[in-house]
Amino acid sequence: MKQLSDSLLIQSYHKAIELNLSEEFIDQIKKEINHRSIQHLLEKHISHVG
Repeated sequence: MKQLSDSLLIQSYHKAIELNLSEEFIDQIKKEINHRSIQHLLEKHISHVG
């Protein structure tokens, strides 16, 4: 996960939710998002996609 770009990490998070993947996997992605302090990109992605 550390090798993913910020953008790809955010896309992966949304896709994991869309595909209803395991909560454990989604939590791992969330932890990496928090670790990188890029939570603000989640909101940008939602408004861009929506």
